[in-house]
Amino acid sequence: MRPSPTSGHVRTAAVLLSGTLAATGLAVVPAATAQPAEAAATATATLGVDFVDIKGDGGITLKGNVFLPEGAAKDSARKYPLIVLPTSWASPQIEYLAQAQKLADAGYVVVSYNSRGFWQSGGRIETAGPKDVADASRVIDWALAHTPADKDRIGMGGVSYGAGISLLAAGHDPRVKAVTALSGWADLIGAIYSGRTQHLQAAGLLGASGELTGRPSPELREIMKNFLSSNLDKEDEMIAWGKKRSPATYLDKINDNGAAIMLGNAWNDSIFPPNQYADFYEKLRGPKRLEFRPGDHATAEATGLLGLPNDTWSHAHRWFDRYLKGEYNGIDKEAPVQLKSRTKDDYEGYKSWNDVPSGNRTVSLGGTKELATGKNSGADGGTIFLSGILDQFLKLPPVVSVPLLPRSRSAVWQSERYAEDTPVRGTPKLHTTVTSDKESGTYYAYLYDVGPLGTGKLISHAPYTFHGRTPGKPFAVDLELFSTAYDVPKGHRLAVVLDTVDPLYAEYNPDGAHLAFSSPKDNPSRLTVPTGQGADRDG
Repeated sequence: MRPSPTSGHVRTAAVLLSGTLAATGLAVVPAATAQPAEAAATATATLGVDFVDIKGDGGITLKGNVFLPEGAAKDSARKYPLIVLPTSWASPQIEYLAQAQKLADAGYVVVSYNSRGFWQSGGRIETAGPKDVADASRVIDWALAHTPADKDRIGMGGVSYGAGISLLAAGHDPRVKAVTALSGWADLIGAIYSGRTQHLQAAGLLGASGELTGRPSPELREIMKNFLSSNLDKEDEMIAWGKKRSPATYLDKINDNGAAIMLGNAWNDSIFPPNQYADFYEKLRGPKRLEFRPGDHATAEATGLLGLPNDTWSHAHRWFDRYLKGEYNGIDKEAPVQLKSRTKDDYEGYKSWNDVPSGNRTVSLGGTKELATGKNSGADGGTIFLSGILDQFLKLPPVVSVPLLPRSRSAVWQSERYAEDTPVRGTPKLHTTVTSDKESGTYYAYLYDVGPLGTGKLISHAPYTFHGRTPGKPFAVDLELFSTAYDVPKGHRLAVVLDTVDPLYAEYNPDGAHLAFSSPKDNPSRLTVPTGQGADRDG
């Protein structure tokens, strides 16, 4: 029988749910039953917003709201650019009220709607499936028929789930001319199944919040059951399901349609890590912009949803102004890749994602180190949401005492102390040789900034799982850690730690298994750390 994640990991995801939902704005009350269109056929006007029913794909009712520019009327001869905002996963239809009002004040028709299956919208949760993409087009149709929206100036955007649906719509509906996709995904499998390892806390949170605030489809429930229980017999099926819901799958169509796309994410996004957005960005051919900043999933946008000043939303508004209104506001002249280090407050501009690192440092992983699996060493990726929020606001990432890490449970290598500040910029890459006494196994790689007292601050990490390996036979592994921007102070050193337990993720180490990490002379093990100037690189 193939090994599966320990039940403790699943329990951990469930326990964390109650605390993290409140921190991220996800609602935790049962979803109301969807109302038929005839029960609310008349739009209700409140404080400049009209609450409306919109017919979605298959005739279901989508609950939406509409903001019009001041002085605009439904039958106005003047046409205004349109922005459509699908709501985030588990969020009510009032999610974007503050930003929608700001956009309407700036001259946009704004239509926001509750994604199908959630709250009072009809249908089942399809997880950005074909019906969700069709819904986006139906909402555009409705807006063109019922508001003074300009058919030639249509944009879409949103946070998280709304970002993913907006990107997918850009590949299926050529009317979409501009997109701002914030804290979203491009590769769903690459996001929650990276290193062939389930991100259990993230998946458990999404599954539980979907049950609390909506009506998951039978297909989604089956996928979540197989995913959380690590049913490898269904792995190909789950990957195909995720591929259908990944904007990267429709990259050629997105490029052919030519929408101007702005992508924004946080370095510590514990649901959709930044690597998959960076890879997708490099392959876009139209007008594009990529922004990474400190924080966790959707925390960079959160204050803007409350109507407070927020640079993420400010940049999104400028993006729409440039590509829907034609305003020459300079955003297209700025360096298209904008990064904010986790340890500094200013943005750095780069010509491309590939241009971010200007050099690298190598940490040699020499010798052979053997680990007993199944016991936590103390090195972890943190806790979903909480760790990213602490890093964003207090510059306090997960920490360990590197000298005190038990060497029977963790493999540790350290660099020399650096004589100058070392800005880490980009994607650290691990190359090592692994030998297991079982055919399946999991390990986790961590990169730490280690101060003079041995305290290590987490810079990056990543999980890795293998199956079908011959016990006792070494094999090489190349693993990309999650992309980041972090500044290592002068006098500090880097530490690489490998261990076999992390509550964020699934684990496939059978009881009593051992892993050995070696460095053959003809294929030495190492961690390559991308470095940069840590300064503005516009031009």
